[in-house]
Amino acid sequence: MLSLVGTGVALITPFTEELTVDTLALRKLLNHVIAGGVEYIVVLGTTAETATLSPQEKQLVIDTIVSENANRLPLVIGVGGNNTQSLIEDLKSKDYSAFQAILSVTPYYNKPSQEGLYQHYAALAKVASLPIILYNVPGRTGVNLLPTTVFRLAGEFSNIIGVKEASGDMDQFNKLLQERPENFMVLSGDDGLAVPVVLAGGEGVISVIAGAFPKEFSAMVRLALKGDAENAYLTHHKLTGIIELIFEQGNPAGIKNLSNHLGLCLDKLRLPLVSVSSDLSARIKKAIL
Repeated sequence: MLSLVGTGVALITPFTEELTVDTLALRKLLNHVIAGGVEYIVVLGTTAETATLSPQEKQLVIDTIVSENANRLPLVIGVGGNNTQSLIEDLKSKDYSAFQAILSVTPYYNKPSQEGLYQHYAALAKVASLPIILYNVPGRTGVNLLPTTVFRLAGEFSNIIGVKEASGDMDQFNKLLQERPENFMVLSGDDGLAVPVVLAGGEGVISVIAGAFPKEFSAMVRLALKGDAENAYLTHHKLTGIIELIFEQGNPAGIKNLSNHLGLCLDKLRLPLVSVSSDLSARIKKAIL
């Protein structure tokens, strides 16, 4: 899975004024990040407002990205949720042959135990035709996938190949990095922790900010992968302010506003999400001038 080392971009779903999927802007965004030098693309993740898309719209996003990408970069598909049986049916019935791996978020809202999390992922691993990257983001799901459960899954299922860790807890990152099985990837799910995680031994990051600044962010991660902490942190410090701003009122509201200022798409979200305040928008715009 060396092709998934470095920077992956969690791509947003742009909308038109009428809040339909804007396929022209989606193609523009994709070409923007490819030209910026990122290593792979994550399709239909949390940042894509996937929860608000119909099945037909999800397929439209997939078809548009697969067509425009034209095999230029590896693609990872988000397949996660809190209905295990429904996910099993998706994995059995849908064509994911254009993708290299699955990113699967922990079940949300119903707050399963660690045993429940293990059984959930075990059931997916038994039917998945692609490698699975676990996705732990307690701030969104209400449940923390502990390293012991990650190691249990990785030890029993060879197609569970890594974890996107977005707990923000460096102690948890360090435990994952120190005790993981051989060839198991640890990816940062936090833009602000990308450099320290990679310098500590992680394989990279699935990033939000790289959707706007792919060249700078992916170059920073490559420096960290080479062990060049000094130069990696130089870029890290330059980006810290804008990273904080885009998450101030939630994701993907911030990155959509930033992308709008960069001329990549409209600043449109679907309820229950709303655009950032005019004050924050002004501060985001000022930060990129």
